[in-house]
Amino acid sequence: MNENNRSIYLFSIILVVGLSLVQIKKSNLSHDITENEIMDHIRYLSHKDRGGRYPGTRESKDVIAYLTKELKSYGIKPGAGSSYVQPFNIKTGIKLVNNNYAVINKDTLSPFKDYTPLFFSSSGVVSGPLVFAGYGFNINNEEIKWNDYKDVDVTGKWVMVMRHGPERGNQNSGFSPYMPLHKKMLVARDQGAIGIIFISQIEDENLYPLSYVPGYNNDGLPSIHLSNKTADQLLKKLGWSRKSLQETMNRSLESITFDIKRTVPKISIDLEITESRAANVVGKIKSGNRKYRDEYIVIGAHFDHLGYGGAGSGSRTANIEALHPGANDNASGTAGLLELAQKLSSNKSRLKRSILLVGFDAEEKGLLGSKYFVENPPVRLKNIVSMINMDMIGGIKDSTVNIGGVGTSPTFRPMLDSLKTVYPLKFSISTQGLGPSDHASFYSKDIPVLFFFSGFHDEYHTPEDTWKNINLKGEKDLLDLIYDVIYNVSRANTPPVFSKAGPQTRPGSTNMSLRVTLGIMPSYNSTNEGLEIDDISKKDGPAARAGMKKGDVIKSINQKPIKNIYEYMDRLGELKKGMVVPVGVERNGKTLTLSVTF
Repeated sequence: MNENNRSIYLFSIILVVGLSLVQIKKSNLSHDITENEIMDHIRYLSHKDRGGRYPGTRESKDVIAYLTKELKSYGIKPGAGSSYVQPFNIKTGIKLVNNNYAVINKDTLSPFKDYTPLFFSSSGVVSGPLVFAGYGFNINNEEIKWNDYKDVDVTGKWVMVMRHGPERGNQNSGFSPYMPLHKKMLVARDQGAIGIIFISQIEDENLYPLSYVPGYNNDGLPSIHLSNKTADQLLKKLGWSRKSLQETMNRSLESITFDIKRTVPKISIDLEITESRAANVVGKIKSGNRKYRDEYIVIGAHFDHLGYGGAGSGSRTANIEALHPGANDNASGTAGLLELAQKLSSNKSRLKRSILLVGFDAEEKGLLGSKYFVENPPVRLKNIVSMINMDMIGGIKDSTVNIGGVGTSPTFRPMLDSLKTVYPLKFSISTQGLGPSDHASFYSKDIPVLFFFSGFHDEYHTPEDTWKNINLKGEKDLLDLIYDVIYNVSRANTPPVFSKAGPQTRPGSTNMSLRVTLGIMPSYNSTNEGLEIDDISKKDGPAARAGMKKGDVIKSINQKPIKNIYEYMDRLGELKKGMVVPVGVERNGKTLTLSVTF
């Protein structure tokens, strides 16, 4: 070999070795959690092309494909059987279908122009006389006595009532609990009305939007909202206006009722709940340790968001339809899931327990993805030793991170205390297992949980939740901490032992401050009409003393029917301590009437 060839040969060796070292270094770096990679994921997930990641949309399917591709690239196996995708159906909307019309005084009204059916309306064709009944109240408590039905018979008739009530805008008003439209519908139904028509106060300009609201059944009464123009034309012939009615009732604090003679509305409502296909994304890292490999740690983050917002979406700017990027909520957690997946996969040989990495869909619609997962787990639930959830982890302020669920296992606090000095983070600890994110679904199944959360922020659920507000260094520090938590749980000789830390189910939402409770846990997965009892939470409570049992379906309270949890909460809101009322329950196909003392 001549001198020139020798020089070329040596240079080639040096070049190859150098490139190999660079590749090795790059490979090692790619397995680490890095700020650049976190931001790359967040910017992709929160980009306008993702459309706000609304469940069931094409843009959501793009996100599902992205998560699947990333997990595959890390060498992570499918975790939902032979697939990375765990599909499920969700109710996402409500729409008018074939047979919708309204005729009042021979005038044919147009849907969405002259009136709209309401989200809780039942379907059907109803015709009958029309009565005006003030605000539609029937209030009899220590503070307020107001009954709009005292001097008018609405049996077999349509009843027209005004929205809201006196003292509108005063959240502390005694009228506030009785103002919701659904509550007024229940009162009208109890009085024997065949349908209810709402008219607006003078402050309201637009028709009430037809939007799907989870939890409500379309089996109450036919219910519509009239446009201001239509309502004004109808009232003018009677010598009234919305303004004069509102001002008179608000000033006198007394009801106004009257028959609207020679007016027989005929209204046909035909509503249909629409469903979309959502999906969780599940990856599996199977440990090679024979003793522990069938035990699993679930690491989760929801990837869905609010789409373009609007009424009923959960947006804090519901009057504006605009892209909600959801960079912190929860592109930040999803980015964390992917970064942890990559690092855990590269260290697979050091893990004793196996890992399930789950991107949950439809969290914003009521934890639907995680609820489906725990009801249809790809591994046995008893083999899931803990669940670690990340939601909104990109908004760390003052180096403080919120950690929930610490009381759900006695091993968690000592472990976190040992890590406290390692990272430049301050811990704000909560022992409660229940919380406003997907870990709640696992806690309800007696699985220890940890919830990592950077706290609420001004941009939460608005179009301003963009990648520019992400604290990258804070998120990286937190993900490094979470990795160590996972690593410790994976390698511990014994899995975390479950401890109950607070209630395991959330009571039905209501804006009414209840004076009494039954002492039960409602079932949120029941398809029965009524309210199914998931558990008796107070062993000496009214339900327990009356002989109610888990699995009973409450059909009525005080002889008033109950069809869902919202009606249940409304009925309870009418009661006070010391009352003894009959409660109808269905048990094993038989109807029982139990006497309940509150």
